[in-house]
Amino acid sequence: MRIVLFGAPGSGKGTQAGILEKEFGAVHISTGDTLREAVVKGSAVGMQAKSYMDRGELVPDEVVIAIAKEKLASLGSNGFVLDGFPRTVAQAEALDAVLAELQKPLEAVINLSVDEEELVRRLSGRRVCPKCGEPYHVDSKPPTVADKCDLCGASLVQREDDKPDAIRNRLRVYQEQTAPVLEYYRRKGLLRDVEAKGGIDEITQRIKSLIGVR
Repeated sequence: MRIVLFGAPGSGKGTQAGILEKEFGAVHISTGDTLREAVVKGSAVGMQAKSYMDRGELVPDEVVIAIAKEKLASLGSNGFVLDGFPRTVAQAEALDAVLAELQKPLEAVINLSVDEEELVRRLSGRRVCPKCGEPYHVDSKPPTVADKCDLCGASLVQREDDKPDAIRNRLRVYQEQTAPVLEYYRRKGLLRDVEAKGGIDEITQRIKSLIGVR
């Protein structure tokens, strides 16, 4: 399994990547985690990335690609699920070159599709304990006592970026950024749109059927 998994905030991308990793041994690779891992290891490209991160600057595409290459080359025969990466057409083109060199071409690009109102509902229902960090959701994981943390009793809060107006802005930015990348993969015949509504297992089965596994 060698796939890219795309999805807007709230689409369940992380959940599905974790399931695929567990079922098929395909390593879940998220850009942020891979950057941090490279920094901790102290590799040459990791130190290069750290210099930008320490200054609060975006890590350039060429450094991100170099770190992705380092990670992908370390997998041996294991497959991978790239989580939300590449984010630009330039990154997609560079990734293609890296995978061709490693002889690990992509098999599919899965786009988890959810309508905006459903995403707003999912994200705006999130709550978090400001004291211990325990997450909740008003529908899928409500606290035992309304608005109180089960673990420490603190009053739950809604983060500013989980309020409807902020969510809609995040979704607009996501669509603007990813639309060209999705079109790039659509032209290559790799893009598969998956309706990400319903139960988690249902969505997993849709993904598996599209990539030809059971």
